[in-house]
Amino acid sequence: MNPEQKPTVEQVFSMMRKTMGSIPSAIEKAVVVDEGLLYEHLRSRAYAMPAEGALDDETRTLIYLASALAASSKACIQAMANKAKMQGIAPEKVLETVRIVRLALATKIIGDAEPVFEAMAQDKG
Repeated sequence: MNPEQKPTVEQVFSMMRKTMGSIPSAIEKAVVVDEGLLYEHLRSRAYAMPAEGALDDETRTLIYLASALAASSKACIQAMANKAKMQGIAPEKVLETVRIVRLALATKIIGDAEPVFEAMAQDKG
């Protein structure tokens, strides 16, 4: 991002209000302490989701929501729930995303428990 083209904090906040309905409180607080964090976040967002990327905005929001759920990031979950609503994403798609994350985490537990199963199976053998 070219420093001459850098948007103001208020311009970024305006964009967030438009796309997500509100500004995540962590972002508001971070800007007070270190404005550079906001610009680093924007740079990372542009890297992860380029304007001419392969995925459409709805898919990106659902993937971001799924990642936030899996990471237990309450701030990101709230932000993506708001964004999904602002984008008019069908509730069925949002719920299916939640269900997929639930399955993935349940599957992770089974995979993580492999040494437990192995130890128990040795006792049976």
